[in-house]
Amino acid sequence: MFFFVLCSSRCKDEGHAGDFLDSAVCYGSQCSDAEVWKMPQTPVQANFDSSRYVGKWYEIMKLPTQFQKGECGTATYSPKSPGVIGVLNRELLKDGSINFIVGSAKVKHPSEPAKLEVSFTDIPSPPGPYWVLSSDYETHSLVYGCSDFGLFRLEFAWILSREPTMSEETLQSMQSILSAAGVNPEKMVATNQDETYCTP
Repeated sequence: MFFFVLCSSRCKDEGHAGDFLDSAVCYGSQCSDAEVWKMPQTPVQANFDSSRYVGKWYEIMKLPTQFQKGECGTATYSPKSPGVIGVLNRELLKDGSINFIVGSAKVKHPSEPAKLEVSFTDIPSPPGPYWVLSSDYETHSLVYGCSDFGLFRLEFAWILSREPTMSEETLQSMQSILSAAGVNPEKMVATNQDETYCTP
């Protein structure tokens, strides 16, 4: 789910068209041309309980990124300490190898436990935002995050499931929440979770 890559964004701020902001750390999509933008005040999961959130989640859909190229994506979360969750992300690459990364997610502020920041072992990059917008802990989770750099933004979103599949009704509900948050769900792509394909 959460990997890192260097990318560039063209500034379109008035009076600065044509300038480049190079080598920005990119957590999600929208790394191409980006206009002046402000981070939305997106409602997150009320009374988020990380102890119920731990366990394995399957990636159903995501905003496309330059750094996440595999299929069969999963995220496994484990309890570490109060306000801290262990993170293990895995994906299957085209050559049949498994790409994985280990890190941790920390609650940014106790008053908003659904807003976490994720960092990864051995990667010298700043933490990335991980906001749980909606989850019933047992079937689905909707994750969103963005970083506002004034002249451009970095944005990502994932729809996760406890199973490799998700009902159309639940999927549409998650997409509606994203739309309300200002994210176009039509830009999301499905992740292949076919059992035959994903079994090594």
